[in-house]
Amino acid sequence: MTPAAPVTVRICHLYPRLLSVAGDRGNLFALTQRCAWRGIGYRVTEADAGDAPDFAQTDLILMHGGQDREMRVAARDLAAKGGPLADAIEAGTVVLAVCAGYQLLGRYYAPVDGPPIEGLGVLDAVAEGGRARFIGHALVECDPGPGGQRHLTGFENHSGRTYLGSGARPLGRMLAGAGNNGEDGTEGARYREVYATYLHGPLLPKNPWLTDHLLTRALAHRYQDFGPLAPLADQAETQAHAASLRLARRPAGRWRVATAAVSRFGRPPAPLAGRAHRHERSLAGKGTAWTSH
Repeated sequence: MTPAAPVTVRICHLYPRLLSVAGDRGNLFALTQRCAWRGIGYRVTEADAGDAPDFAQTDLILMHGGQDREMRVAARDLAAKGGPLADAIEAGTVVLAVCAGYQLLGRYYAPVDGPPIEGLGVLDAVAEGGRARFIGHALVECDPGPGGQRHLTGFENHSGRTYLGSGARPLGRMLAGAGNNGEDGTEGARYREVYATYLHGPLLPKNPWLTDHLLTRALAHRYQDFGPLAPLADQAETQAHAASLRLARRPAGRWRVATAAVSRFGRPPAPLAGRAHRHERSLAGKGTAWTSH
């Protein structure tokens, strides 16, 4: 009898040289290491500008943060490969999009200084540059599904303000930090199996529950009857999560519960149409963009 093929997750790291700041590449290491510990195979494809990955043969896609210049290059390239990527997302491929990657999946990002950068549009969201940056440790309350609410910790460093439309829901509710825009108490976005966020750190090593959630959904995308992942000890990961949690909660003045929210968390967001006019606005001065937006 021919032995069954080993279980393998197929990962595409999109724009690893253009979009990979603030330790984001650690997200890939966390995914592959947790696969290795469980005896799950993995195949990683790195696709930069000019490459043509087969998104239909991919289970999990990573898009990370970058500066305005690199983001423009990625946006031009994404216009050429965006159709197959959008099709894969609609078919249930899992995507983790961080900061600039998050904005590139939305409708557009309008920097303070320069023309707007058009996104893929799979996320019902727009982003606008601001003169002040949101910088600091952040804490988000998420409800990923079975298992109830979880805490997501990370480090935000962005000047972009993102506003969600009715076609996307927040990844979670801010408990500490600014989140999407510093106004409505939300962080990130969810659509199908897209998980978009402003949190760096890198995000996944200190949030093993999210790493395993992404792997579970990616394996279910390929193997319809794939069961739950084998548990891991996670001693170091738990300690890292706890340390990040303490940093987000300090000082006390930054520990807050958002009272306003969008979508399922409360009042609806401001209409995206009301923000579109900012594409045409001419803004003087320089914006700061040393990492991602």
